Amino acid sequence: MSNESGDSAGGHLSPFERIKRTNDAGMEFWSSREFAGLLSYGDYRNFEGVIEKAKLSCFNSGHRIEDHFVDVTEMVAIGSGAERPIKTVLLSRYACYLAIQNADPKKEIVAHGQTYFAIQTRRQELVDESIEEDRRILLREEMRRHNVQLADAARDAGVIKPMDYAIFQNHGYMGLYGGLKQEAIHRRKGLKKSQKILDHMGSTELAANLFRATQAEEKLRRDEVKGKDAANRTHHEVGAKVRQTIRELGGTMPEDLPVAESIKKIETKQRKQLGKAELSAKKKSE
Repeated sequence: MSNESGDSAGGHLSPFERIKRTNDAGMEFWSSREFAGLLSYGDYRNFEGVIEKAKLSCFNSGHRIEDHFVDVTEMVAIGSGAERPIKTVLLSRYACYLAIQNADPKKEIVAHGQTYFAIQTRRQELVDESIEEDRRILLREEMRRHNVQLADAARDAGVIKPMDYAIFQNHGYMGLYGGLKQEAIHRRKGLKKSQKILDHMGSTELAANLFRATQAEEKLRRDEVKGKDAANRTHHEVGAKVRQTIRELGGTMPEDLPVAESIKKIETKQRKQLGKAELSAKKKSE
């Protein structure tokens, strides 16, 4: 079987790529009607059962069904210029992968599609992982910078001693993490004492903490907060407000977000990749 990366042998597009559509935002999707036809489902009603199984698989895997399956009504020509509405489901690439896993495996095109979408889905996962790694590195660096600025604002408010600053930081964490102090967050996430919480946060959790830090700094300065107790209250209030916003948006609470690979390992991996790329470029120029 040829390598399905969008092109098949001889430079011809995969039949699944031929029926792919792209919206105005550049997002790709497939029509369930066209997808069913390509998979040789003569009666679309038989394919509707496949879609329902795919939706269940999507739900069980922890993904939002509405992000990958969109029910729409399309108008189709029935002759003499007349049209009639038909129900269709717009499928993401992941939805196509799930659908074809639940389709009739005796069909040759289904077997072909299972291989194709497995490869394409994995490639997209690798791209998404790379994007997430870059986002984490950027946000972690921003956290380092803004923590310095937050420390300066806390010092101006009267938080001077290292122990006092540790207490001040814990108030921010307690507000954002529903009362959990830094040590409790470590235990909940299964981290060792030597591991820094921020180095094991995904981009979503880092972004929430960055918002906490920036807003706490601004509020300390804007309200001209004075005194350790007042600074602690301010930090806790800001953290709690960020938590409330996450809840209102239906997001996952930060203490429930998964632990990510150490960002130091990612930085080391990227440095090695950069070194290999530079070495390769040097050899080509010689």
